[in-house]
Amino acid sequence: MSEHIVTSFDQELGHIDRLIRDMSDQAASMMQSATRSLTTSDNALAQRVVSEDVIMDARQRELDEAAITLIAKRQPMAQDLRAVVGALRMGADLERIGDLAKNIAKRVGAVGQTPTPKQLAASIESMSDLVLGQVRGVVDHYVARDAEALKQLRIDDQQIDIRYTSVFRELLTYMMEDPRNITACTHLLFCAKNLERIGDHVTNIAENAYYVVTGQQLPAHRPKTDETAMALAE
Repeated sequence: MSEHIVTSFDQELGHIDRLIRDMSDQAASMMQSATRSLTTSDNALAQRVVSEDVIMDARQRELDEAAITLIAKRQPMAQDLRAVVGALRMGADLERIGDLAKNIAKRVGAVGQTPTPKQLAASIESMSDLVLGQVRGVVDHYVARDAEALKQLRIDDQQIDIRYTSVFRELLTYMMEDPRNITACTHLLFCAKNLERIGDHVTNIAENAYYVVTGQQLPAHRPKTDETAMALAE
C-alpha cells in the first residue's frame, strides 16, 4: 500500500490492519482451544472459549468504529477505500469464526464426560489442524499482500470439504454400530460441520483480501467437494 502525504492516514490504515491481525489470532486461539476441549472433555477450557467470545465481539466493534471514522474523516478512494471496506467484511467473517468456535465449545458438556474415542479424536483434530492452518494463513497472506497465495488458499478449501466428508462417514459408522453412540456422535457431527463452516468463512476472507490487493474479483464459482449427502444416501 502506497504512503500518503498525511502520515496519520497511514497510521490509521495500519491500525485497521493490526485489528484484523488481532481478530485472526483470537479466532485461531478460540478454534484450537475449542477442538482440544472437545477431544479431551475439558469443560473448564470449553467455558473459557465461550467467555472469550465477548473479547472477539469487542474487537469487531473496535474495528467497525475505526473503519467508519476513517471513512468519515479521510474520505478514502480507490485502493484505500477497498482496504477499509474489505477490512469490515473480513472482520465480520472473523467474528463468525469466533462464534463457530464458541458453538463447538458449548457442545463439550453434551458429548459426555469421557474423552472422545482416540480414532474419532484423531480425525477431528486432523480436520481442525487443516482449518487452523487456513485461519492463520489467510491473514498472513493478506498482510503480505500475496494475491497468488490468497487465490490458492481459496482452492485449498476443497481439502477441508474432503476431510469433513471423511469424518461424517466415520461418525455415521459409529452410530450404526452402536446406538448408544448416537447422542455423542450427533453433537460431534455438528462440531465437524462448524469446522467446515469456518473453512467457508476463511474462503470469504481470502476473496475479500484478494480484491483489496488486486482490485479484481475472483470467479463467483468456488470448488466444493462436500459429499455428505451422498454418504447419507449410501
